Amino acid sequence: MVFPADFVWGVATSATQIEGAAALDGRGESIWDRFCLTPGHIADGSSPRTACDHYHRLEEDLDLIASLGVNAYRFSVSWPRVRPAGDGPWNEAGIAFYRRLVEGLHARGIQAHATLNHWDLPQALQDQGGWEARETVDRFVEYALGMAQHLGDRLSSLTTHNEPWVIAMLGHDSGIFAPGIRHRATAMQVAHHLLLSHGLALRALRAQGFSKPLGIVLNLAPLMPATPSEQDIAKTRIEDGLLLRWYMDALFGRGYPTDVLQHLGEDAPRVQPGDMAVIETPIDFLGINYYSRSVVSAGEPFDVKSSEWPLTDMEWEIFPQGLTELLLRLHRDYTLPPTYITENGGAFPDRLDADGRVRDADRTEYLKQHIAALAMAMRQGVPMAGYMVWSLMDNFEWASGYAKRFGIVHVDYASQARTLKDSALWWRDMLARQSALHSQGRG
Repeated sequence: MVFPADFVWGVATSATQIEGAAALDGRGESIWDRFCLTPGHIADGSSPRTACDHYHRLEEDLDLIASLGVNAYRFSVSWPRVRPAGDGPWNEAGIAFYRRLVEGLHARGIQAHATLNHWDLPQALQDQGGWEARETVDRFVEYALGMAQHLGDRLSSLTTHNEPWVIAMLGHDSGIFAPGIRHRATAMQVAHHLLLSHGLALRALRAQGFSKPLGIVLNLAPLMPATPSEQDIAKTRIEDGLLLRWYMDALFGRGYPTDVLQHLGEDAPRVQPGDMAVIETPIDFLGINYYSRSVVSAGEPFDVKSSEWPLTDMEWEIFPQGLTELLLRLHRDYTLPPTYITENGGAFPDRLDADGRVRDADRTEYLKQHIAALAMAMRQGVPMAGYMVWSLMDNFEWASGYAKRFGIVHVDYASQARTLKDSALWWRDMLARQSALHSQGRG
């Protein structure tokens, strides 16, 4: 498929996963810094203290991004780097870093797509109740206004939250991500406050005169019952409600799903009058992160694996047709704004060969198949505006530490040397072919 001439092709990262410099130039502590201190939280016992040292290698990494031929870069701002305590004084050194980043992208002709919250809440705010506390909603709105003021003129879009389901459920229900809380009622209150802060931030930004596109990024997947049993079908419906409908229904004016509220019972969040009207404040775009489907069982574990499909190094099924199915369902059930695939990629056990090359054919095939699945959805009318690979480079993969590699660029963590993998070379060539076809008038 020849994609539209204005289609956005990008690579994506997040602050905690690549920046390092965790205690330099006035940066405050984040919940991930604290979470990593407890033995057993991170698979390899590591932390993001150094990560990919992007903070010190900014110009090199900007040149690397430009060399791929992309027209967009999706990154996140570290809240504790720019406002260390979550409120109070701003950190000028941190703001200057992101100003250099967006200016550097602009100078290279690359769109800057910023995310405000990619999971790294300042620990000082967590100590005051974190996302369970309604006061954190107000702090987030202040943060959003501040960053729009400092960076807004160079941004192509601004995302409020990345994957609120992950923050709520993995951070506050299962507790396998920071801040490591295990309490369903807390998790659902967190989910509500994330959505509320999103809507309030949109209203405040627009009232301030911010004119760039505003949106949110959700991790979504098709969920399928493991068997035709009534129990598996019922469990699938609830899990779909918690993952997809909870966020999409609320954002698109339907409120929280009744069946999910009934399922939650006393664990349902406290919702104040007017909250839902704020949450449904119209978005300019929707970002979707897609990696795989989920096969749901009423037994344990509820997320089961099929032997039918190959797995990535994360033990996630490679199921590209699920992306087409997901996008068609969203297009059918909701009136979508321009929609981006803001993350898609696979972790594979890469290694540098003796000749200094990373032959990651599995990842190249993964990307090919998912771009084809995206094209299939677009042919059927889904309004897609862009696609971004996760990730630009190998990085700190949260609770997995450095053991899982998602990058199309290999990082030697000892030397910090960057090496384009074969998938990056394919990606660069594919984008060049798209550009050539457009120059021939075939777009």
